[in-house]
Amino acid sequence: MKRLISLAVALVAGTTTALADDGWVDLFNGKDTSGWKNPYEWGEAKVVDGEIHLTANKKFFLVTEKDYADFEFEGEIKLPEGKANSGFMFRCHVGPNKVFGYQAEVDGSDRCWSGGLYDEGRRKWLWPGRDGTTNISDKAKTKEQGMAHFATPEIRNALKRNDWNRYRIVCKGPHIRIYVNDVLITDAWDSADASGPIGIQHHGEKGQTYKFRNLRIKELK
Repeated sequence: MKRLISLAVALVAGTTTALADDGWVDLFNGKDTSGWKNPYEWGEAKVVDGEIHLTANKKFFLVTEKDYADFEFEGEIKLPEGKANSGFMFRCHVGPNKVFGYQAEVDGSDRCWSGGLYDEGRRKWLWPGRDGTTNISDKAKTKEQGMAHFATPEIRNALKRNDWNRYRIVCKGPHIRIYVNDVLITDAWDSADASGPIGIQHHGEKGQTYKFRNLRIKELK
């Protein structure tokens, strides 16, 4: 009964915001960066009109204070014009002036590898793989299969270069899936990391502003 009443209230209010018992938790409250931290000595994060804006002259990441293991994450990003590259870190590792680990790629170049799986600061590209060891498991795909996958029109055009883009990352054990605007880009198995923070990236281009909004997560059991 309580759920029905809450749903009715949400409908009357004209919103489809997930109810608390749906398991979704907002990682960004739209007002400040509570629950996040900057482990770098540089980089600025500020909230403007319900968005997190990152500015810097060197690469840095803003990361959650909490670790997450198995989850479904959603977030939106808008790249700046010109040269730009970013990503959503997940199950990552954090130290002074350092963040490394899994990254869902946001590729602003003509290469169009958005939604690929990058291992920041370690093995680099996993999908598409550059050494034939993509998806480190019995489900491994070759470098050639990866390049062919990212060359298909649906995958290549999944990112809207000059607009907002919605990413969805689903991690369950070693199974990792990355969606860009509801297009499944990465469907990989890798067991390097099982838990860690979520992170958002500024790639370091001077004067550029990277924008993020609607960051939320649902932990899976």
